[in-house]
Amino acid sequence: MHAFAIVSSILLSLGMLMSASFKLGQSPRIVRLMADVGVTNPRHLVALGALQLAAAVGLVVGIWLPPIGIAAAIGLILYFAGAIVAHIRARDTGFLAAAILLVCAGATLALLIAAA
Repeated sequence: MHAFAIVSSILLSLGMLMSASFKLGQSPRIVRLMADVGVTNPRHLVALGALQLAAAVGLVVGIWLPPIGIAAAIGLILYFAGAIVAHIRARDTGFLAAAILLVCAGATLALLIAAA
């Protein structure tokens, strides 16, 4: 079970690094998508990217220090639950990616807890 937790943590971490780079780099596509859900302040976009970057680091560190990985996975669950709420409040139906990542974060959390 531990190998699955490591693989899941690494894959989710890579996804968060990619997403964070788009947010921190102010990718025009991401700026447009975030504006659709009401995130128009560039500082907020940077903050969201920084949270994803911190989670990515936490997931990797969690390979050696499981409580850190568990905390990072919980943080991502909250992050993506909030993203889904933001989409719903904005009446934007484009929250499939956030829902998939929420499930991935939940699965990673379950694997990390089982491996601890």
